Amino acid sequence: MENILGIVAEYNPFHLGHLYHITKSKELSDSSYVVAIMSGNFVQRGDTSIVDKWTKTQMALLNGVDLVIELPTLYAISSAENFAYGSMRILDSLKIVDNLSFGSEVGDIEILNSIADVIHREPPEYVSILKHELNKGVSYPTARERALLIYLNDVRRYANVLSGSNNILGIEYLKALKKINSKILPYTLQREGANYSDTVSHKGYASSTAIRKWIEKDDFSSISKVVPQNVSELLLEKIKKGNVVPNISVLEKQIIYQLRKMSLSQIADIQDVTEGLENNLQKAANSCNNLSDFIFMVKNKRITQTRIQRILLYTLLGITKTVYSTLLKPTPYIRVLGMNENGKKVLSAITDANPKLQIVTSVKSFLDTCSDKNLKSMLLLDILATNIYTLGFEYESMANLDYTQKMLVIE
Repeated sequence: MENILGIVAEYNPFHLGHLYHITKSKELSDSSYVVAIMSGNFVQRGDTSIVDKWTKTQMALLNGVDLVIELPTLYAISSAENFAYGSMRILDSLKIVDNLSFGSEVGDIEILNSIADVIHREPPEYVSILKHELNKGVSYPTARERALLIYLNDVRRYANVLSGSNNILGIEYLKALKKINSKILPYTLQREGANYSDTVSHKGYASSTAIRKWIEKDDFSSISKVVPQNVSELLLEKIKKGNVVPNISVLEKQIIYQLRKMSLSQIADIQDVTEGLENNLQKAANSCNNLSDFIFMVKNKRITQTRIQRILLYTLLGITKTVYSTLLKPTPYIRVLGMNENGKKVLSAITDANPKLQIVTSVKSFLDTCSDKNLKSMLLLDILATNIYTLGFEYESMANLDYTQKMLVIE
């Protein structure tokens, strides 16, 4: 089969920057087909997806992606390290993906690869420097950045690389490929226009963050300039139906309720709760009735807002440290959300290349026949995530969409 390109995405929502990335990546890697590993209804920064995963799948298939595979919720809302690791395990398990392309601020694969190599190998000198920096009381990301700059001893080349969120994620992709000894060839493209956190457009491009804010303000004149027309139409349709979930605050009452009914030891057992953080979480839950105040109370120089929001999602979904570590062990299933005619060819090639692969095209059939209890638990977590997510809808807040929504096939 011709070259196949792998992409990891959230498409929250899909915009012209994503379209540019797909088009240029196919050219750069000389690929004819595109497989996207896409997060579902919740995303890596501990937040909700603005629209549901089936709508995001449709956006992707209408704009250059051939096959969309869902990144299980457990990985999708995890740290950058495990988000990347889960994505790379899925891509590698397909046995037919030749290339990986991701956007980065630096746009230089050699720079990112050098850093990934150090983090993967963990040479003793680097580990010693990292421990020294952590002892200063700074957050882990800050300590790691300082340690890498000292170890690599080339400030001009590596300065500010680890301040770019896309650089960080790219480094984690590269590290994961090394960890699993994958033959997938990585490429990176320098991001065009706006950064992910920018709230204004640049050079005809806008970040997903900006688009989400415009959706909240009903500013469709701005949105229509920075997304493909088919995406604009889908967004407008979902807004009219009341089927958008702007952010995690829509679920704040459910989250605070969960924390208020939990004991201190139960909070301590939630994934990513460390260093006595359970005390601050319980105190905030007992004195706040909104997430803005809650996060303000808990956040400090070592505990970022993103980490707090991920913990809140773990709380909402019942993801304890034991659940998390147990479900990370198996190679994830392949949950196909949608495909086009080219995607059918790719899926056929996948089944030929790896007949033992656990492929999910029907949730009910998979749960009825799968003998791996960990994979079943992982899929049940995806179902629960959707059921909770739809509580954020203004109208038609239906449960069990994972059973009733069919895999999307675009002819």
